[in-house]
Amino acid sequence: MPKKAYEKELKALQARLVDMQAWVQSTGARVVVIFEGRDAAGKGSTISRVSQYLNPRVARVVALPTPTEREKTQWYFQRYVANLPAAGEIVLMDRSWYNRAGVEHVMGYCTNMEYHRFLHQAPIFERMLVEDGILLLKYWFSVSDVEQEARFRSRNEDPMRRWKLSPNDVLSITKWEDYSRAKDTMFVHTDIPEARWFEVDNEDKRRGRINMIHHLLSQIPYQPVEREPIDIPERPASGGYERPPRELQNYVPDYAAEVIARGAG
Repeated sequence: MPKKAYEKELKALQARLVDMQAWVQSTGARVVVIFEGRDAAGKGSTISRVSQYLNPRVARVVALPTPTEREKTQWYFQRYVANLPAAGEIVLMDRSWYNRAGVEHVMGYCTNMEYHRFLHQAPIFERMLVEDGILLLKYWFSVSDVEQEARFRSRNEDPMRRWKLSPNDVLSITKWEDYSRAKDTMFVHTDIPEARWFEVDNEDKRRGRINMIHHLLSQIPYQPVEREPIDIPERPASGGYERPPRELQNYVPDYAAEVIARGAG
C-alpha cells in the first residue's frame, strides 16, 4: 500500500477510534480485542497504531508474561479474568488465553490433557463473557513463511528491534507446519457464532493495519458522542509572585544545543 495513502487513511481511522473510545466511556461498554497470530506477524505494531491516540486510562494493552509458579496452579483462565475490562474500558490483548492452543501446545509447555481441556473450555468461557455484555473481537494475523523469515532476519540485524526476537520465535521457523495444524484445530473448536475469528492478511503491514482497524470499527456499534465544550479561563493578574533565580535550580544540561551545533558545523 502506498505510504501516502496509508498515512492519510490511518489518521482518519484513528480519529474514528477516538470517537469510538468516547462512546465506550459514555455508555459503559466493555470491549476486548484479541490479537493473535504467528511470530513476527505484525500484531504489536498494529496494536501500537490502534492505541496511539487513545486514552491509556480507557484503552489498556495487556501482554502477560510467562505465568508464575503460583499462577501455574490456578485455573488457566484465572489470570486473564483479572485483566478483563470494567465499564467504559477497552482491553487490547497482545496474545491471550490462546497461548495454550498455540505456543504452549506446539512447544510442549502444557500437557495433552491441559490442551484438550482448553479447547473444550475456551468456547464456554467466551460465551460467558459475551452473555455478560462484553464485546469480544478476535483477530488472527497471517503471514507467509517467507515473509516471517525475512522479518526475523530484519529484527536480528536491527539493534533497536532485536529484543523482539526470542529463541522461541526462531524455533517457530522449524515448526511452521506444527503451528499451522495447531491454528487449524484452534479455529475448528473456538470459531463460534458468539465470538468469531477474523483473519488479517498481514503480508503487507500497511494494508493489514488499515483493514483490521476499519473492520474493528465496523464491529463496534458506536455513535458520535457530543462533548461538552471546555472554556479555558483568562489568566488572572499577577499577585506578586517572583520566580527564584534560575541558577538556584538544578536544570538538565542543554544537550540539544550540542546537537544543533554539530549540525550547523
